[in-house]
Amino acid sequence: MQPSRAADMQAALLGFVQPWYDALADPSVAQQAVLRQLLKGYAHTRYGIQHQAASISSLDDYRRAFPIITYEEIKPLIERTMAGEIDLLLYEPPIGWAITRGTTKGESKFIPMTPTELKMRVSAGRALINYALRHQALDIFQGVNLNLNFPSVVGTVRMGDREVEYGYSSGIYVKHVSRGTPLRSLPVQDEIDALGGGKTLRDWERRFELAYERCQTENVTLVGGVAPTALDFGRYLHKAHHVYPKDLWKVRLMTLGSVAGINTRYVPGLQALYGPAAIYEIYGATEGMFGQQMDERRAWVPNYDLFLFEVETSRGLILLHEMKPGERGSLVVSTPILPRYKIGDLILAFQPPYFRCIGRDERWTVVTYLWDKLARLDLGGL
Repeated sequence: MQPSRAADMQAALLGFVQPWYDALADPSVAQQAVLRQLLKGYAHTRYGIQHQAASISSLDDYRRAFPIITYEEIKPLIERTMAGEIDLLLYEPPIGWAITRGTTKGESKFIPMTPTELKMRVSAGRALINYALRHQALDIFQGVNLNLNFPSVVGTVRMGDREVEYGYSSGIYVKHVSRGTPLRSLPVQDEIDALGGGKTLRDWERRFELAYERCQTENVTLVGGVAPTALDFGRYLHKAHHVYPKDLWKVRLMTLGSVAGINTRYVPGLQALYGPAAIYEIYGATEGMFGQQMDERRAWVPNYDLFLFEVETSRGLILLHEMKPGERGSLVVSTPILPRYKIGDLILAFQPPYFRCIGRDERWTVVTYLWDKLARLDLGGL
């Protein structure tokens, strides 16, 4: 790459992550700004008007006016929004719907996507861009991202007089991150979408075979997606083609999400299959991309400039950046669509600005997490 072109690319990439860096430098100021921006949007929805969003001027006012909600509690309003009452929760028309893979009581959650919210999903690319800048590895963009995600489109829902597409959030993420960063993903998401939305072993074998065919002679430098799927793909290659990913490619970075323990339980298996790649965790869900790993410390760092983060802890409700090292709590996020949404994840704080999601907010999660660390002799911190 020519020096002038490299300098231009570096400047553009820095502009992409600079708001994240600035927010980490002063989380309190960043969170106040986010709250003001969110309230402007809420004030144009019927749910926000009901809770007097336009008259709120402080975090305390916000907490008094808006209750903490779970998906089950907001689900009736989401269903009415899907039926055509757009202004109930949204202040701009939806461009699609993201669905989960059925982890909430065995059924998929439906979360609307708007233009504003979709721009925020591209923040998943911060992990890659930050890595490239920190390691002066701009050549990583000359390679290919191995795309192992679910389809971004699997069907449509009728909203009033419109048909709107829905698909899996992981596929939607990679489609739009690819558009927002100088990176080529193969197979392209449209090719994956064309294979359908099935979740059987045969469906995944078809996707894996497509990935192998499209990428076997490419310079794959990045793997992005869901951590268990990346493991399954490596095993499939060995079973079907008698090779491992590390035999085909020199993967530099893996940006993976969707499960707890990526930097602890999953690293040995991933590196056995893919070689000594750096593994960076993405902390996201269907509801949004909330953080990503910043360096070699085995934890993610929040997007304080995009979402408002609260946590229910043993000492009460606090902001995420107010957690003390070693403290745990149940995360409550505010997004452009979901005010004060209890996402159901249990968060563990380390030295600022580092956090881990250690699992779902359930009775045995802490015991399971500690037992797993002991079983792996993982007695250190980050």
